[in-house]
Amino acid sequence: MQASILDGVLESLRIGVGFLWTAAWAIIMGLTITSLVQVYVSKERMARVLGDGDLSGLAKATAFGAASSGCSFGAVAIGKGLFKKGAHVVNFLAFMFASTNLIVELGLMILILLGWEFLLAELLGGLVLIAVMAVIVRLTLPESLFDEVRETVNERDRESGVTEDPTCGMEGTEEHSLTTDGGETLQFCSAGCLETYLQQTSGGGGWREELRSWGGWYKIANQYRKEWSMIWTDVVAGFLISGFVIVFVPQWVWNTLFVQGDGLLVTAEHAVMGVAIAVLSFVGSMGNVPFAVALWGGGISFAGVIAFVYADLITIPVLNVYRKYYGWTVMLYILGVFFVTMAFTGFLMELLFDALGIVPDLAGGETATEQTYFELNYTFYLNLVAFALTGFLAYVYRRGLGAPGRYRDPVCGMRTDDDGPSASHEGTTYYFCSTACERTFEADPTEFADQRPQMPSHGHGHDH
Repeated sequence: MQASILDGVLESLRIGVGFLWTAAWAIIMGLTITSLVQVYVSKERMARVLGDGDLSGLAKATAFGAASSGCSFGAVAIGKGLFKKGAHVVNFLAFMFASTNLIVELGLMILILLGWEFLLAELLGGLVLIAVMAVIVRLTLPESLFDEVRETVNERDRESGVTEDPTCGMEGTEEHSLTTDGGETLQFCSAGCLETYLQQTSGGGGWREELRSWGGWYKIANQYRKEWSMIWTDVVAGFLISGFVIVFVPQWVWNTLFVQGDGLLVTAEHAVMGVAIAVLSFVGSMGNVPFAVALWGGGISFAGVIAFVYADLITIPVLNVYRKYYGWTVMLYILGVFFVTMAFTGFLMELLFDALGIVPDLAGGETATEQTYFELNYTFYLNLVAFALTGFLAYVYRRGLGAPGRYRDPVCGMRTDDDGPSASHEGTTYYFCSTACERTFEADPTEFADQRPQMPSHGHGHDH
């Protein structure tokens, strides 16, 4: 008995770690692309454009969400910041949907672990989710509910001294603070966001120039580290849990939870149960993809699996955050709207894909226990490249290459210190983030000589 349990545990770990190995390059490449977008795609103050409840505001909320990171808690916190500043209810909910369903790294994971049909359902369904949610909110939203809650949230945060991180919208702390030249004190949620702010305010070059400097790569490395810090627990938990679910949950459990057979009622029941399991699973957006593989292997329908993947915004821990932010009434309203939206969209996707004849065949491939995960194949070589990229970004960040410093590179505008390349012109010494910038300066010093080489001093709430 003990031997069989031990064998089961080892097999669970083999599958969970195997899933992680299979998807590692996709997660890393996705997070790198997300970091590039976060750093170099200009973000206007979204609260203004999301204040209107029209189609344009909805489209901008969707686009902004898709360009954001995929952490459920991060999405909820940023959504709160947008809501407080006046974003329309439909738009801040759409932002949260997009930032957990339409992001690059999630799409790559779904493609690798579940297949292109699920990726298509995720992308198309993500847009349908937002449209269905918008219609439901328009039809059901109590007139003054969210206006009253907005006033309450703003008043409570003012009284408790809550400030928002200007880089990400999450709650700032005194530990990570900075006083600007104008005397304004800004608070940040982490040292990483404070560094991001310093980089943003000092960086004057375009993205091409910055990518040729250490400062530009430091920005990306800093953002990449922040992205990982938000999701790594969800990712690891999701992969490990999926292995144990596949090995230890007997088939009769799935048969009991999910009605067997065909027909619209069966599809609907699977979609509803998929969302219900997600609520109870405690796993976030990135971590629920391997969990979805376990459900698919258990014989759950396409509708149930895709509805499960959608439903990371109403897990119990996330619902508790809604309660703390907005109170019980709004939390229950969001739960009701999201539950119906997610189940209905999963149901709709199966009907559509069935009509198109592209519902994947469950019996068509190897099961998780039959697969061999560690081989010299394309996954191995892509992982090598991805791990090398992670190592490079970690090296740039840990060495502080191009990190905020006491001087401003006159060519690209990045902060730098006095231990890098330098050049003198008319009695003034200028410091550079790279030899490329130094050469550009020396080719025509007069073009850049009006730039102030020394950064103004700031009062900091902590050393960083």
